[in-house]
Parts: sequence; structure tokens; C-alpha cells
Amino acid sequence: MSDMRGIDTPIRQRRRMVFREVSKLAYESTNLKDDMEALPYKLVDYDESEYWESVYRDRAIIRERIRLAMGMSLRPENRNRPGHLTEGVEESNIDEKYYEPPLMQVIPSACNACPENEYFVTNACMGCVAHPCQEVCPKDAITFVNGKSVIDQEKCIKCGKCKAICPYDAITHKERPCKAACGIGAIKSDERGRAVIDNDMCVSCGQCMVSCPFGAIADKSQIFQLIKAMKSGKKVIAQVAPAFVGQFGPKVTPEVFKTALKQLGFAEVYETAIGADLGCIAEAEHYVKEVASGKQAFALTSCCPSWSVMAKNLFPETIDKISNELTPMVATARIIKEEHPDAHVVFIGPCASKKLEASRRTVRSDVDFVITFEELTGMFEAKGILLDEIQAMDEMKDATAAGRGYGVAGGVASAIEECINKYYPGTEVKIEHAESLAECKKMLLLAKAGKKNGCLIEGMACPGGCIAGAGTNIALPQAVKEVNRFKEAAEKKVPDMNEE
Repeated sequence: MSDMRGIDTPIRQRRRMVFREVSKLAYESTNLKDDMEALPYKLVDYDESEYWESVYRDRAIIRERIRLAMGMSLRPENRNRPGHLTEGVEESNIDEKYYEPPLMQVIPSACNACPENEYFVTNACMGCVAHPCQEVCPKDAITFVNGKSVIDQEKCIKCGKCKAICPYDAITHKERPCKAACGIGAIKSDERGRAVIDNDMCVSCGQCMVSCPFGAIADKSQIFQLIKAMKSGKKVIAQVAPAFVGQFGPKVTPEVFKTALKQLGFAEVYETAIGADLGCIAEAEHYVKEVASGKQAFALTSCCPSWSVMAKNLFPETIDKISNELTPMVATARIIKEEHPDAHVVFIGPCASKKLEASRRTVRSDVDFVITFEELTGMFEAKGILLDEIQAMDEMKDATAAGRGYGVAGGVASAIEECINKYYPGTEVKIEHAESLAECKKMLLLAKAGKKNGCLIEGMACPGGCIAGAGTNIALPQAVKEVNRFKEAAEKKVPDMNEE
């Protein structure tokens, strides 16, 4: 699966443009309906579309992007009278709005209806005499036509043997990118061959969204409501996930970032890694007392909402093995609300599925808003804040290396292991970690079969961990480097047990 992050593609530019303009609406608009109706014409102000057959399709797609960015749902396509862009906007023109599922949505007008799974011969075929593709095909699906190989799609069973044997690499495998990126088979097709998401299966990790080269999948945002809350004079405090480092450019240090957030209007900024530190101590104790002692077969981490929702959906027998500890986001929010009872809390992170975690009834009172790094970039642009030019006026030194390490795959498990080694020396620790939903599923199958007894299992829906979340801005290798550097800068390696 190719990862386009770190490349400033036209899709990324458009997403950011929409976040910027929706943020501007929240900051500046005095007549929301009119300004919103005018926005597609402002953004698509050319006569010929560079990417679609007409500017009308361009605008149709931008309209749906605007709706999602304002936290609204797509308009149904199959009505006799398509609704106005602003239909239902009153419900969004407020300063508190929870995400309503479905979070991930396919914009039908933007979907390319890619082939789901198909092998076909390209014009690189040399029509060789050996013709190995025909020889290895188990279904006689390959014939010679005008001296070139042709695959009969009716007979083809998609085994890939022809592709593997072709000496000219002339056979290509076309797969729908969103479907290939979904590890749990939640992407289906409609009657016109366009992608649709099965909401009963989807765990909102957003990997389909970052993999679609047509930008046809988007998620809802709360930036509009967050800005309204800040404008109304509410005290809003930000907590930032450890994956933020490096996401806003090489010059933007953690200290610069904190100062920039305060310039944007946040009353205070906390590291979500503080909550990770608390969880880390508690998880270590749980492992030693329950799993290492043999009372419980294995334990699953709970930080990644997509992983824990998948475990509950597909393997209901593991529900009692999933950690009951608060996730770092919720634990940090509770600390903030204890210290600032009158504040609203916004979690700024890399993750799409945290948006739904925050909407759960048990969490709603703790976390008021969730926005991604990508959405935050739109807010900075709307306010004209140039991060590269900001002088750091703040320090960021709340958390330990263990908590900051949660941002990279394997970091949760290794943080818990470090705590066990320090506070329960001599305890044998068995650690497993899986990244990507497909690998997480395999891991849970092995655990179910009794092959992972005595293990602490960390699951991350995104390949690479949180730094690969759907709301990130930079390429993975760079993100790993940045988080590791941030981790090493922490004054303490593991949290103090007595401080918890």
C-alpha cells in the first residue's frame, strides 16, 4: 500500500483549503448561509477543471467537503431535489456539537469506481514464445490475441501466478486503494461500482481516506464549532498527542507549537502524554497482578479506539481482556477538568477514531472537541499565523519518555514493560504488538486460540502507530525520528509510581 503522506498532493491542498475557509467562516462570517453558499464559487473560480470533466463536478465535490468540514453529513444523492449546501446548517452553527456516526464518508461524485481486484495485460507485453503466463494459469484464462496475452476476466481467479512469472512485468494487478488499505473488509461497492463503507464494520481508522488517490473519502470535523466556542469567550484548553512533533514543519519545536496554540486562543496547553504516564503505571500493575500471575490469559491495551472497537466487534470474548484504564486522551482531560472545572477540552491529535471515542456517552463530559493536526493547520492559516516566525515563549516538559513513546507503534507496550522492570523487578514480561487492522485481526485470532497466553498485547490500527493516523501531515520515517527525539528530551524516563 502506498502512503502519500509527506507529499503535498492536490488532494491534500484541497482538504487544507476547505479547512482554512471553513475556519474563516467561523471566525468572520456574519451571514453564514450566504457565505457558505458562495464558498464553492470562491474555491472553484476557474472555467475549466484540471482534474474532472467539468467545473460543475469540481464544485459538487467541494460542496460535500464543506459540509463534512462543518460536521454535517453528506446530502443524499438519490433524491429528486438535491438539498441546498446549507440544508441543516442551523444544527452546526453552534459552539458544541458531538460527532454523529458515520464519521468516514465516501463522496459519491468524487469516487472513481476503481476495479476492486483485477489482473490485466498491459502494452508492455512482448508476445514472447515461451508464454509462461499461459502455462502457469490454473484456469486457462489467458489466450494469445494478435500476438499478445489477454486475460479472460470471467475465468480469472485472481491468483497472481501470471504476474509473478512474466519476464517483462507486463501484467498489472489493479486493486481499489481504499479497499486494500482497509484491514477489516468494510469497503463494499454500490450498484454503480463506487465505494461504500459498511458502517457496521468500519472502525473509523481513516486509512481508506489517506489511501484514496481521488480524495473521495473524508471525515467530519469540529473546527467550526471549536472556533465558535473560543469566540464566544469560553475557556478552551488544548491537550496535544505526542505525535504532534514535526507535524508543522522542521522549525516548529514543541515550545514554538505551544506558543502558537496560545496565540490561536487556547488558554493552556497540556501534553496528552501525562495521561499516558498514568495509564502506564496502572497497566503495569494490572499485568503483574492479573496476567503474570496466571489469573488472566492475556491483556489488551485500549489506547487505540479502532483496535479496541474491532476487538469488541469481532472477538466479543476478549472484552474482559481489554484494559479498563482510561485512555491517555480521557485521563488527561480529567486532569485538566480537575484543575480547570470551567474549561472546555480539545484533544489535538493524529487520529480520526478519537473523534468517535470522545462522542461516547461516558467520555462526553471530559473531552469536548477532537481535531486533527491537518485540521489545525487550516485554523492557523485562517488566522494568518505563520508558525515558522513564532518565538517560543513556553516550555513543554510535563511528561516522561514512556508517555511520549505512545505515539509510535510498540511504544505503549514498551512503556508498560519499562514500568514493570522498574517497579516489579524480576517479573517476566511477554510483549506482543500488532500494527494495521489486518495484523491486529491475526493477533487476536492467535490470542483466541490460546497462543498468546501470558502476553501483554498492544494493537494499533494504523501501520506505524499514531504517527500514521489519518490526520497527520508528514511522512512516516520523519515522524518516527521526531517522536523519538521528543522522547529522549524528556527529563524522566518513566513516571513515578507514588505520583499517580
